[in-house]
Amino acid sequence: MKTRILSGAFALAALVACKEKEEKNTVEEIIEIEEVAPETYAEISVKKGGSWKEDTREYIDGSFENVDELIVPEEHTDHSWYIRYEGPGWENKQTAYRLYLDWRNAIDIFGKKVDTLVLPYVGTDGFDSYHNNAPWGQDILKAGKSMGIGGYGRFTGDTIAHFDEVQKTSVKVNNEASQSSVAINYEGWKTGDVTTDLKSVISIFPEDRFLKAELTPSISFDGLATGIVKFEEIPLMQGTSEDGSWAYISTYGVQTLAGEQDQLGMAIFYKTEDAEVIDGPHDHLVVFKPSTETQTYYILSAWDQEHNGIKSKEAFEKGLAEKLAKLDNHGVLE
Repeated sequence: MKTRILSGAFALAALVACKEKEEKNTVEEIIEIEEVAPETYAEISVKKGGSWKEDTREYIDGSFENVDELIVPEEHTDHSWYIRYEGPGWENKQTAYRLYLDWRNAIDIFGKKVDTLVLPYVGTDGFDSYHNNAPWGQDILKAGKSMGIGGYGRFTGDTIAHFDEVQKTSVKVNNEASQSSVAINYEGWKTGDVTTDLKSVISIFPEDRFLKAELTPSISFDGLATGIVKFEEIPLMQGTSEDGSWAYISTYGVQTLAGEQDQLGMAIFYKTEDAEVIDGPHDHLVVFKPSTETQTYYILSAWDQEHNGIKSKEAFEKGLAEKLAKLDNHGVLE
């Protein structure tokens, strides 16, 4: 007998012991396992075996190990060299993303030239190596002071408050056969006169180039926002579904770190009744109305150097229109 067992990103070996009632003998039945390549993957990898340098908040020595859960140390900040590629990552065969798990809290894009999973190898041969062109691809988005693509913060009228003041941040990674996700809990996130807890769950699916983001605050407050980084001479594009319930903001053009001619499209899909579009200092913003309900939106990117990638603005916009139609009909993309 052959049995096929799938368990997220892993193939397992097993022995089943069964007892025959008549003979009362134990029989070991070997179950053959067919190894199945995972279609999605999420991870977070931290250094162990080293130590913190207090005056610079850097983690010295040690080696990276993947963990399923993490409470972010108080010493950790940007460029601490503690978390491999500075935060958790998500990917499928088409695209990959990462989130800076520090005060910046921006989401970045790893452009992929291959249709295989690559994150386990990114940043292992040198912390900044992923900024350089490699056979698998590279980091392609310059986030700067923005939230990158689909990161989140609080719009306070003239700027975005990131995550400078948080009492505790914890993260958990989950890999299943149908999707991979990262759940982040921010406890005591303070911006101005507002202090809240915020739960973020970001998921990736086997097909297509998008992430699903779900934000749940513990109290109702104004200004919870996401957005797309702004670049000069790259205009904002917008579209709305036929019934008006969903819309997107997007950009398309030469806006990467990879080269002078490569093209990148970025988009955010949001529910129109829950948010409005505002021009921020560093981002094209989607600002949510005050609520304690979960705010759901989708993040999408398309790089023209991807394996079988989208090669033109027209093809990119066609894909956005198709997704609006699906959101109209089903309310979800996954």
